[in-house]
Amino acid sequence: MDPNIQKEQFSIAYVGAIAAVAGVKILRSDVDDDSIDIGLVRAGGFAPQLDLQLKCTSDAFPEGGDTSFVLKMKNYDDLRRLTIVPRWLVVMYVPTDVPDWVSFAVPPTEIVLRRCAWWTSFSGSPEVNNTTSVTVRLPYANVFTPEALQAKLDQVETMYRP
Repeated sequence: MDPNIQKEQFSIAYVGAIAAVAGVKILRSDVDDDSIDIGLVRAGGFAPQLDLQLKCTSDAFPEGGDTSFVLKMKNYDDLRRLTIVPRWLVVMYVPTDVPDWVSFAVPPTEIVLRRCAWWTSFSGSPEVNNTTSVTVRLPYANVFTPEALQAKLDQVETMYRP
């Protein structure tokens, strides 16, 4: 399998694990023409939703500080647009060697996914003059966790509550 496809599949699995723990369902689109790979929806209430553009890299893992990621201009422009459903860029960091992405306990009582994903939002961000890509910052505090996901969905639901 192509290494980029492996990274894509691993980032989808990571988001799936986070969504499962958060009790949130995943929406997949057959067409990715708007830089959205996955939608996450919490059932009940106002059914708040968050849309995600997923990326995965084996670049240097952030060790306690903010990190950066080179993003195509199309993705940046799509993610910075003001939309009804908020959009996040989620960047998964994986080890360089594919076998190191997952480890199993001995005896087999647990599985560990190596590394984490960070999120950021560009909603309302300014246009930039670059033509092909832009380097974006991912704050170290923005680890994509069930708690971060639930907090954002709470915020979205509050915006639409009468």
